Amino acid sequence: MFFSTKSAVIVGITPLLVDVEVDINQRSVKRDINIVGLPDTAVKESKQRILSAFKNSNILVPDGLITVNLAPSDVKKEGTFLDFAIALAILGAAKYIPPFNSVVIGELGLDGTVKKVKGVLPILLEFQNSSTSFIIPADNIPEATATKANFLAFKSLYEAVQSIKTNQFPRILYEIPILQDDAYEVDFSEIRGHLVPKRALEVAASGGHNVLMVGPPGTGKTMFARRFPTILPPMSEHEIIETSKIYSAIGLLDSKLVTKRPFRSPHHTSSAVAVIGGGTNVKPGEVTLAHNGVLFLDELPEFRRDVLEALREPLEDGVVTVSRSKATHVFPASFQLIAAMNPCPCGYYGDKEIACKCSPYEIKRYWKNISGPILDRIDIQIQVPRISYDEMRGKVQQTNGESSAQIRERVVRARERQLRRYKEENIKLNAKLTHRMVEKYIKLDDKAEDILKIYATKYRLSGRALDKILKVSRTIADLNGDEIVDAKDVSEALQYRLNNIESDFIL
Repeated sequence: MFFSTKSAVIVGITPLLVDVEVDINQRSVKRDINIVGLPDTAVKESKQRILSAFKNSNILVPDGLITVNLAPSDVKKEGTFLDFAIALAILGAAKYIPPFNSVVIGELGLDGTVKKVKGVLPILLEFQNSSTSFIIPADNIPEATATKANFLAFKSLYEAVQSIKTNQFPRILYEIPILQDDAYEVDFSEIRGHLVPKRALEVAASGGHNVLMVGPPGTGKTMFARRFPTILPPMSEHEIIETSKIYSAIGLLDSKLVTKRPFRSPHHTSSAVAVIGGGTNVKPGEVTLAHNGVLFLDELPEFRRDVLEALREPLEDGVVTVSRSKATHVFPASFQLIAAMNPCPCGYYGDKEIACKCSPYEIKRYWKNISGPILDRIDIQIQVPRISYDEMRGKVQQTNGESSAQIRERVVRARERQLRRYKEENIKLNAKLTHRMVEKYIKLDDKAEDILKIYATKYRLSGRALDKILKVSRTIADLNGDEIVDAKDVSEALQYRLNNIESDFIL
């Protein structure tokens, strides 16, 4: 007796449709389940879960040798996605239930309950159409209702079997709205002083620029980074779904969709696989989890050199490509990089209150941990100096105590200007401008041109460095509501460079 149904698994973060084929040889004296088609250990162990689920659901195991094939047979199947489908296919082959045509996803408990699995959202989005229906665990209803897929949800194997036998299915009344959640636990209004870093981060948020903050320990670099997502524009519905698909695929999605921009902060001891992605069973890394959000790298020079060099591709292209002998995986990785570091090994180079104990050689070696190509991909590089006791204690009149919501309003307006300007291009933000686009879209007045020329000559700037200054200048002009970049815009952009630290240390 033969029966076939469909299921799905996640390979990397990509859904793969699987044909679950079952044949029962009742002439065999052996009563067992044999699973073929490159199953991993978790899939092989489904045999024991299915047998126990049958017993505890008062379902008799069919007599004979049960052979289960998972096609395509040349792709390794991982996880517990297939338990539910295999169980129903066995019952279909034994004529215990009538034929049905659905993609079945779910893990079985020993007591016959259908347990929540990861990856339901990307699977439904990938394969949904008017002719395809799905059978999923009841605990996966919240993410499934964010799609347009036709699906049925069950809490147990017994419930599913009875529904299929009687053709009476439970109604699904649960609905989850895709709403913005603006409630952050932190806010920019909590930061005292630091007017220049605040403004620099506003510019970075407006134009999509990457940021490097340099300063002594305890000056607020991490505090700034953690508040940076609060001034970014709210996520669009497309970004919510796109980000939620990633988190669902790797099992990090709870009962709600991802409506806040991700903030990922890997430790500096993290490996390249953990940050970039890969491994024996290829999985996405921190850069993919930061997609549509922020990747914060604290103590930047302490990260391994291979980790930092691997950031080149996602910073440039917004994707990560992981190649293996049997397949190539492409993971989305469009994020804003916020990096922080001390100016030297002891942390006090340039500090006005504590003397630096490092030699010039030690400082130079410290900076050399960060390659030129990585620094070239960071448009805004600022110092975060120590503030006075009176400023920390709020005893100095604050001239800029704006909330994140107030700053975000200006950021949104600046991004809208860029969206209109680049409607004919394949970009949305100033940070993504190519050299050709810089020449086309960024126009300086005469005074601004003179200031930039003097600066470029003094510091012997490369063409790439000039483009970075021009892109930041363009963003500042957008914040000011100007179409022409003037001297004030260029002068401010020039502040966001680290030339006041000796160039030998950073070039």
